[in-house]
Amino acid sequence: MCCESKRRFLLLYATQKGQAKAIAEEIWQQAGAHGLEADMHCMSEMDKYNLETEKDPVVIVISTTGTGDPPDTARKFVKKIQDKSLPPDHFAHLQYGLLGLGDSEYMFFCNGGRTVDRRLQELGAQHFYDTGLADDCVGLELVVDPWIDGLWLALREALQLQKEKEGMNNAVDAVSSSLSTAPHAVHELKLSSELQNLKLEDEGARGSDILSHKVDDINLVAPARDTEPSLVHSVPPVSQSALNIPALPPEYIEVEFQDTQGENPHLSSLISEGTTFEVPVTKAVQLTREDAIKTALLLELDIADTAFEYQPGDAFCVICPNNVSEVEKLLHILGLSEKGDDFVCVKVKQGTKKKGASRPQHIPERSTLKFILTWCLEIRAIPKKAFLRALVECTSDVGEKRRLQELCSRQGASDYTCFIRDSNVCLLDLLRAFPSCKPSLSLLIEHLPKLQARSYSVSSSNLYQPGRLCFVFNVVEFPTGPSRPVSRKGVCTGWLAELVAPLLHPSKSSLGTKGESSSPEKISIFPRPNNAFHLPADPSVPFVMVGPGTGISPFIGFLQHRQKLREQHTDWEFGETWLFFGCRHQDRDYLFKQLQCFLESGTLTHLKVCFSRDSSTAEVAPPKYVQDVLRLCAKEVARVLLKERGYFYVCGDKKHMADDVSDAVVDILSMEMEADKLEAMKILAMLREAKRYLQDVWS
Repeated sequence: MCCESKRRFLLLYATQKGQAKAIAEEIWQQAGAHGLEADMHCMSEMDKYNLETEKDPVVIVISTTGTGDPPDTARKFVKKIQDKSLPPDHFAHLQYGLLGLGDSEYMFFCNGGRTVDRRLQELGAQHFYDTGLADDCVGLELVVDPWIDGLWLALREALQLQKEKEGMNNAVDAVSSSLSTAPHAVHELKLSSELQNLKLEDEGARGSDILSHKVDDINLVAPARDTEPSLVHSVPPVSQSALNIPALPPEYIEVEFQDTQGENPHLSSLISEGTTFEVPVTKAVQLTREDAIKTALLLELDIADTAFEYQPGDAFCVICPNNVSEVEKLLHILGLSEKGDDFVCVKVKQGTKKKGASRPQHIPERSTLKFILTWCLEIRAIPKKAFLRALVECTSDVGEKRRLQELCSRQGASDYTCFIRDSNVCLLDLLRAFPSCKPSLSLLIEHLPKLQARSYSVSSSNLYQPGRLCFVFNVVEFPTGPSRPVSRKGVCTGWLAELVAPLLHPSKSSLGTKGESSSPEKISIFPRPNNAFHLPADPSVPFVMVGPGTGISPFIGFLQHRQKLREQHTDWEFGETWLFFGCRHQDRDYLFKQLQCFLESGTLTHLKVCFSRDSSTAEVAPPKYVQDVLRLCAKEVARVLLKERGYFYVCGDKKHMADDVSDAVVDILSMEMEADKLEAMKILAMLREAKRYLQDVWS
């Protein structure tokens, strides 16, 4: 079908980390095969589209960030449509379909998409296709793939309806003067539409890579003993199925090696979020015993000579590199071990079919190859199906090629979830498992996402420790598994632990002589203020803190700040403070035993602790988890929240703690108010809305 005859629709995306953009690009690529043309723009490019005058259907793909906020690229758009002066029929002419992305591990699931969807409805816009809400917790593709599949018929029907309306408006006199022929004309129109749809589907099947691959010459013959599927092996029905695989993404990046030398860009140039600060690490303490299940470290940074500012409860981000040995292994597999220090120029490939192709913002135009792989690309990222599809073309072994096709196909969706997504497989794991796969450097730049800075809660008060910033973290461990033959540490926590090893074990350091201190290591950070997770503005208001494990981190800053205020303002009235802390073993991972000092000074009024793995000889077993201790203090917690209008803070793991704490609070409110559970849930929702029940959680 010629380009001129394709029907247009507007495609908008708003992304924070690139997922919404990648899905929008998938829609754009598939559109042509369905006889449609997607006019694609980032939602922030408001000079390139105008919803007020838009006549064609609009498709929106939007993610959610932070605590339910729209992504940064959607903020101007959201602010514009939330203008309260807009009339209720402002978008009455608009037809749209919306796909929201989110993570149900977090409280406000898909709230970015829901916010836009709700407001467009309030302003009179109409759905031409049902809203889809995709959950990254279980796999975006479980909703995204069928939503895109159904989009094409809905778009064609919306465009056909639009065409019929335009025809009726343009020829209303002719229709009224020839009523006798109208039924025949409508019948012909419907028949023509059906034939056209069949034609489009037929042409789409021929012109797209979303097609059925027959097993034929790419059968993977499995040994009889392999009856269980794995990353590299499939079993019926997948191994015998014709496959529906995604369209091959167009290549758009070109990499040129250069003979010239120079300097790599400064790390600050990789960050768009604001000012970065390079600060020394002045102190490192291991808070857990060597035999603890997890290793928790406290690091102190010297920010005295910077303009870095923070409040207790804020977070900040650490710019971290990929693991050096992993970068070396990747260079070796790519056959580029000798070229790691060579400078490369990255630019858009001439003649690319990718719409609006540009060099990714996180990739410098000129740097060494090693710099790109170390500081720019998330080489640990779980490969998307589009990446797997591209890797198929780089694989020479017939059996390996077939398995990669299966893993990115509709038929292999459960295998993808099990052996790639849930197994936390990365590019290196894939290249080890499929040794005939030899991707180009340009393909990696096209498909690997930006290496994200890692966020940490501040564990100090600038009032208590001027010029210092502390934070606490567990060194993340990824054990070996069937799809991952080697164990790994977290990208950032593993790097930080290695960086501060000389501070933790000075006697083992071979640098310098005894008594000399070498210059401290430096890291690059930037602020990430938290708009709500702060101490109450009124110091007389009581509050409850719940922070097991490293979730206690921000509350150390709270207590330090409160103690300094008490010293400076002896005439002020201060509300009572409760802290609920839990860990596995009292003698191995009780992170801050100096909490007793806050208790003795009166800064902390009540300290409740529990130890989930310690055995007890008591007749009545002590509570194991913070939610159990909360229930034992039900009357006091209810009093603080309901009678004294206090605050409630939760920090830590969402899946295994924060939801259980929330359930415990609902039970407490229900019991103390003598109300049913639904009423208690409404009260908790009101506390959240009033910013009196606050969470700083991670999954």
